[in-house]
Amino acid sequence: MSTPENGSVLERVRGLVREVAKFGAVGGLGVLVNLGVFNLIRHTTDLQVVRASVIATVVAIATNYLGFRYFAYRDRAKSGRTRELSLFAAFSAIGLVIENGVLYTATYGFGWDGSVASNVLKFIGIGTATVFRFWSYRTWVFKALPEARPEAAEPLPGPAPLPRPEHRPEPLHEPEPANN
Repeated sequence: MSTPENGSVLERVRGLVREVAKFGAVGGLGVLVNLGVFNLIRHTTDLQVVRASVIATVVAIATNYLGFRYFAYRDRAKSGRTRELSLFAAFSAIGLVIENGVLYTATYGFGWDGSVASNVLKFIGIGTATVFRFWSYRTWVFKALPEARPEAAEPLPGPAPLPRPEHRPEPLHEPEPANN
């Protein structure tokens, strides 16, 4: 048996699933950009692992902002772009620290700096930071618009409705005839 509450919970779950799917699509592209730039820098320059990773993360953050604003969260509030960009940059910077902190710890703490190990650890860092980014972006950066309340239907233009006749109950007994 379906109740209105079940319908609204079901709709909220469906909405969250759609949001996660869109976030995942943009994030998936960001992961490809991030790992692609990371490996390009690693194999064409002498930059250290974490520096190459930070540059790749910044490029992916810029790509992701465009995807989030114009695809995943295009239906969200658009007022205050300066505020939105500032919050996006701040939360992305925290995500950058989380992501690259994993790589830094593995590289300099455990000496795992081979090509495969760096990619695996970077991927783990991206995954860890993604959980934080999803929560922070949807909660603070791309806030949901308030639900639209259905407005009362306005009467259609046209002739005014006829007045309803007044209902008068019939008497319970017959009136007595008047004496003249």
